[in-house]
Amino acid sequence: MDKFGLIGKNIAYSFSKNYFNKKFKKETIQASYENFDIDSIENFPAIITNTEGIKGLNVTIPYKEAIIPFLDKLDKKAKKIGAVNTIKITSKGNLKGYNTDYYGFKKSLKPLLKPHHKRALILGTGGASKAIAQALKKLNIDYVFVSRKPSKKGFFTYNALTKELVSDYQIIINCTPLGTFPNVQDCPKIPYDAITKTHILYDLIYNPEETKFLTLGRKKGATTINGLKMLQLQADKAWSIWNK
Repeated sequence: MDKFGLIGKNIAYSFSKNYFNKKFKKETIQASYENFDIDSIENFPAIITNTEGIKGLNVTIPYKEAIIPFLDKLDKKAKKIGAVNTIKITSKGNLKGYNTDYYGFKKSLKPLLKPHHKRALILGTGGASKAIAQALKKLNIDYVFVSRKPSKKGFFTYNALTKELVSDYQIIINCTPLGTFPNVQDCPKIPYDAITKTHILYDLIYNPEETKFLTLGRKKGATTINGLKMLQLQADKAWSIWNK
């Protein structure tokens, strides 16, 4: 039986396992999908060695960047982004990394865009945020990362986010884990008073369905979207990669 799975840390909540196992059952596919919850990326090679029939993996927080040195090859898009969330194990046992987050985000955001959506704030600087940046670039939307620390030139810190600045950025994407179940009262510290009906607030989190970040945006009349559609799209893209 073919095996697939998810590499990550503290991933009992994960969407992927349930999604793929339901898919396999519905489509009578002889395969299984499991979570590989590891404390360190150094444990990754043992999964490949010890899992008979392994054909493909997804990768989530916090290993989307750390996984790269363990791979034999990167797809062009994943190389450009600098983060991997899908791995194909070839018949020869080689590991090739892809990024389907880029595809899932771009395809889920596009229907919501209006002509005034020209600039975006990306909250967080981890592996997922890199795919988001690449998708925005492809959509001709200017973006700036927002970080807790003033680590790089051109990044905003949360303290720098004034009402005026937030008014100028009509798309705000939360790529941080703030607000994920069970810490549902957490949210990124931005001036929500500056949010209007012309804004899109996009949260990569999907559990809970509506985070505090999205609730506060909705109350201001903003268009809001969680990460579920993105996940479904990227999962289907991963499936097509594993089977091509």
